[in-house]
Amino acid sequence: MANPCRLALARLWAAGLPPDPDLPSVAACTPQELALLERQLEREVACVPTSSMGRLFDAVASLAGVCHRAGYEAQAALELEAAAASAWGAESAAYAFAIGPRGLDPAPLLGSVVDDLRAGTPAPLIAARFHRGVARAVQDACRSARGATGLTTVALTGGVFANALLEAECAALLAGDGFTVLRHGEVPPNDGGLALGQLAVAAHPRGKE
Repeated sequence: MANPCRLALARLWAAGLPPDPDLPSVAACTPQELALLERQLEREVACVPTSSMGRLFDAVASLAGVCHRAGYEAQAALELEAAAASAWGAESAAYAFAIGPRGLDPAPLLGSVVDDLRAGTPAPLIAARFHRGVARAVQDACRSARGATGLTTVALTGGVFANALLEAECAALLAGDGFTVLRHGEVPPNDGGLALGQLAVAAHPRGKE
């Protein structure tokens, strides 16, 4: 994601929040970018839907003013994690997602981020509240799944759990809630682990369990 600021504007649009010029993400875009993005979003042209949590990290990194342009992979998310870590001990509040039958809706969370920006809340506190909010949303989703299925084992996997701060917070919340938590050790949770899994499937004889 080379331009987190553009993704932030798309997230604001999807949440029904105005792209006011005082927001860091809006200020980071050129007038030409803003005009082009507005046309794309209005007409739904070249707009690819994504449910990736990583893209939400990118968007919030820009909204908070942490990273608007990325020069290497996961730069925005890494800088947001570092900002959160710098304020972790001083901040216990968490932003809230809406949770529905289709999963997590970040619209309320984004509204809270915008409110905090307008109140002058420092970026590290916004980053910490976001990380805690994601962890609590994971806990809530797991509680819901446990109620529906009776399952009590949770595997924390996927690229977002390369974020050590988030992974540790999720593991602590879930373990304290009675879940057995599976965490990555030698195999990474991101594309490296995915590649290993693909190799394992390819090497497995077809027709055999």
